Amino acid sequence: MKNLIVISLGGSLIIPDKVDYHFLNEFKSTLRSLYKTHKFVIVCGGGSIARDYIKALKKEHKSLREQSLAGIRATRENARFIIQFFGKEANSSLPLNMKEVKSALHKNSVVICGALRYAEKETSDGTAAKLSHYLNCKFINLTNVSGLYTSDPKKNKNARFIEKISWNNFQKMANKLKYSAGQHFVLDQSAAKIIKKKKTTTYILGSNITNLKNLLQNKKFKGTTISG
Repeated sequence: MKNLIVISLGGSLIIPDKVDYHFLNEFKSTLRSLYKTHKFVIVCGGGSIARDYIKALKKEHKSLREQSLAGIRATRENARFIIQFFGKEANSSLPLNMKEVKSALHKNSVVICGALRYAEKETSDGTAAKLSHYLNCKFINLTNVSGLYTSDPKKNKNARFIEKISWNNFQKMANKLKYSAGQHFVLDQSAAKIIKKKKTTTYILGSNITNLKNLLQNKKFKGTTISG
């Protein structure tokens, strides 16, 4: 039986300001090299596209629900692009619920989706966390920093890297941030709550694909492990 992995692919990695072809090509090649032993579910984030939509709607005093729905649409557009990018080994249609994701895994090496449905304070990270529990597998979050730090390393040069952290302590860190549609944190409150409740081993990795490959092959990697 193949190892199944759920990956939350941050929108900041798909299209930081323009499509990051080099990263996506390395990402695709890495997953492709492991199809004999692994299957993957990729949940795409909305990134800056979602945040731009949400920012404009917020200025128009639209509801949090409307802002969130715009973010969901952005994640789905990113997912459709990634489906095209992967080609025939991926699902051809976009799953809109967890049953459709599971069904697509029977005939595809990789299944790609965006946010699945609207729920209050739901995020693409939260969707990925729920899927990892539903599918009973490990959860990897790929973001634009190499893991969890004591503070934002892009703003604080003295921020310390955290290699391992408990579910409880990670949720405390995540909860210090006030929820907002389209927010950006290595793994948000929605996912933090789910992985703690479901006791899901979770990994946070950056854009260096070598670390992803090493993790999947049980070798030493740089990243943060969240567990008991």
